[in-house]
Amino acid sequence: MNLFVLFVVAVQIHRVTPLIHSLIYFTVVSYQIPNFPEYLTVGYIDGVPISHYDSKSRKAKAKQDWMNKITADDPHYWEKVTQDSSDNQHSFKVNFEMDQERLNQTGGLHMFQVMSGCEWDDETDEVDGFQYIRYNGEDFIAFELETMRWIAVHPQSLFTKHRMDQWDMFNQYRKHYYTEECPSWLKKFVNNGRDFLMRTEIPKVSLLQKTPSSPVTCHATGFYPDKAELFWRKDGEQLHEDVEVGETLRNHDGTFQTTADLKMPATADVEGRYECVFRLSGVKDDIVTKLEISGILSNARIREEEEKREMMVSIAVPLAVLAPVVVVVLVKLYKSRQAKYTPASVDADCEPASKSPSEPVSEPASNSPASPFPSAT
Repeated sequence: MNLFVLFVVAVQIHRVTPLIHSLIYFTVVSYQIPNFPEYLTVGYIDGVPISHYDSKSRKAKAKQDWMNKITADDPHYWEKVTQDSSDNQHSFKVNFEMDQERLNQTGGLHMFQVMSGCEWDDETDEVDGFQYIRYNGEDFIAFELETMRWIAVHPQSLFTKHRMDQWDMFNQYRKHYYTEECPSWLKKFVNNGRDFLMRTEIPKVSLLQKTPSSPVTCHATGFYPDKAELFWRKDGEQLHEDVEVGETLRNHDGTFQTTADLKMPATADVEGRYECVFRLSGVKDDIVTKLEISGILSNARIREEEEKREMMVSIAVPLAVLAPVVVVVLVKLYKSRQAKYTPASVDADCEPASKSPSEPVSEPASNSPASPFPSAT
């Protein structure tokens, strides 16, 4: 594992501890790379982008709204950052060109990558600083804070090491920056962005599967901070085999997502025995999702549901067309029955049969054929 990757892993391990905060600046100096600025620097607080400057825009700007709170105490803060970035751009360019000539690499595509910053433990108040430089994707040189000396990581960086070790005043300032100035800014930024940086957001957890024979993926998205665990349990015991945990990735809204694959198909005999567990730092209760086939979102199940919907539509459409026809038939049948059972009309020229004036005209019986339905009385 190279030095740069080792440092990134170390920072991630530190960030699992909720009391350690970091302020890191990533700077890229490039040569003849199409559609890419010659100079770019981006600042991060606890992995959250906070500032941006590049040689095309030539203006430093905030990446988070709460970063502009700093102007309440220092109205010209962003103008100063712009000027400092412009000065650093010129300095990096000069040193870059010197190293290219010394290494006989003046032609082609080349890139310097610089990562520098500090960490602060808000419980013990301990601070630490660092600077690592890579050249064309390889570790090149690093600054050691305790000795104020440069470490030649690459054989071709020995000349650069000796040259930079002689800059006593520069190295003294660098130590002061990493132990005093950088932590001071870090504390201010953390205080201004506390509501954002120290917030807690619970994720949505889903079980996913491509095909019935594919691994079951437990997917958690929308959580913050990234100090979280996602794992599988069987019969209450955490699984370490047949499980593959994915990377923690940042969403566009600043929250995070991650996955944990259970490398076995979901069958009826495993239902209820397996469960996916999401654990977020600072949150008491875990989110537990039991493995149930009916709860898995899969392409096959989605297609099956779509086929069922299409079948229901195929049945419903003919019924909708047939319904008016049935109504018409029923109406005609009803009218024909009415016509069949309606009493004959009386000729106007004929007199009805004589009845005794004292004899009342009788009403039809309750279930008279004149009515198609039984009487309610």
